[in-house]
Amino acid sequence: MPAAAAAPAPSAQARADLERILADPEEPVVLFALEWCEFSWSLRRLFAEAGIGFRSIELDGPHYRENDRGGDLRRALAERTRAATIPQVFVGGQHVGGATETMDAIRDGRFRACLQACGRDMRTDGIGDPHSFLPTWLQPRPARAAGRG
Repeated sequence: MPAAAAAPAPSAQARADLERILADPEEPVVLFALEWCEFSWSLRRLFAEAGIGFRSIELDGPHYRENDRGGDLRRALAERTRAATIPQVFVGGQHVGGATETMDAIRDGRFRACLQACGRDMRTDGIGDPHSFLPTWLQPRPARAAGRG
């Protein structure tokens, strides 16, 4: 069985685009997402509920489809973060992580501290557990009564 081909390295342009996106002080919170991804949807809902302004880079969106621009940017992102999964979140140019790492950072206050270092803030009241924004198929199911199946 032949070995799988390694993904090509990101282009210099993709690396430069990534650095430019992450260095923008007007949009310090950046969500690299996929349009169809439930975990990306979860973070969008959580950010909206918490009043967190963010820039969403839809790697599979129409703006990034031509000449595999989104794929190239995704390779640059993976090179920088050492994470192949999407979504990935940055605040003030610093990598926070994927969906669950971002939710953990919101829960323990690290995310808010990063926001405040950029002159931004978020609402925490009424949000509850950030992990409750994950897809419902990941949520714990209530125990069933004995004798019911």
